[in-house]
Amino acid sequence: MVEFPSRRNVLLGAAAALPAAVLGTAVAPWSQDGGNHHGADHDSGGGGHGAAGSTEATATNHVGHAGFPTGSVPPGRAGIDPTAILRDFDTGTVSTLPSGQVLREWQITAIDRDIEIAPGVIFPAWTYNGRIPGPTLWCREGDALRIEFTNAGQHPHTIHFHGIHTAEMDGMPGIGGGSILPGTSFTYEFDAAPFGTHLYHCHQSPLAPHIAKGLYGAFIIEPKSGREPADDEMVMVMNGYNTDGGDDNEFYSVNGLPFHFMDHPVQVKRNALVRIHLINALEYDPINSFHVHGNFFHYYPTGTMLTPSEYTDTVSQMQGQRGILDIRFPYPGKYMFHAHKVEFAELGWMGFFEVTE
Repeated sequence: MVEFPSRRNVLLGAAAALPAAVLGTAVAPWSQDGGNHHGADHDSGGGGHGAAGSTEATATNHVGHAGFPTGSVPPGRAGIDPTAILRDFDTGTVSTLPSGQVLREWQITAIDRDIEIAPGVIFPAWTYNGRIPGPTLWCREGDALRIEFTNAGQHPHTIHFHGIHTAEMDGMPGIGGGSILPGTSFTYEFDAAPFGTHLYHCHQSPLAPHIAKGLYGAFIIEPKSGREPADDEMVMVMNGYNTDGGDDNEFYSVNGLPFHFMDHPVQVKRNALVRIHLINALEYDPINSFHVHGNFFHYYPTGTMLTPSEYTDTVSQMQGQRGILDIRFPYPGKYMFHAHKVEFAELGWMGFFEVTE
């Protein structure tokens, strides 16, 4: 029987001693193509820099990080690319209804697949469209939304959207479309409200594993009036991986791969307005956090207000909480960001912003 790494063993560095059945097992590359992925060029009014620099397909292990761990799985091997996910906003297929209302349509499929989340550690994931997190759905307040969901997995699933909609569209077993059985489909339809930074996830019982195995994603509703245009806009979904079947996580990450942003820093420009949609999709831990070194940001809880609640360098979020961080980096250089729960950081939830002129 293969023994997956426990949280304690990972912290003690025992991942290097994993059995041969787990070590070095590669999975086939998984395409993230599908739908309209416009990066930061979506019609939110933000300028954006595009998906800066596709990450390389070879492992890196930088030695200049003062003893902090690195060594993430190459995106080409994992089949997900956290750097590309940062700025991958899917605006859907857009048309206009006879009433003049904008209609946005998406197709989302639940797919079971194995993902190498850390070198030699294969996680049996349940995914939306083959990636963790699922596609970032972007729309504008008041748009009509139509999401065709197909369950190609082996278990019943749903999609529950945080927002305002009828009970029939809530993605709850026994209500409306209820549980979507393997091999069947259901279409969720509702209008986009309220504006803000939201999320969607599976709401099939038992809830914790259905979410923790990867069935979640970002759901962004831009206000009708717009926001101050951002120079660079991105999404960071905080998550964890329970690899040993216990009641806690052994790895933590942003956008799917532990330590990825240590090896591939987020590229930003000095003095540019950087807007981050931060979402906590973590299960098995009651709270998560975000801290940035050497800089402060304005924080908008849930993104449902146009004025910030605070100016800080650290924010905490409970499970399912989210918000917007607006930040400008006045000085060039490399600035770490990480969970201020140090254990989470040392298990993968850490990275760098690299600020250039």
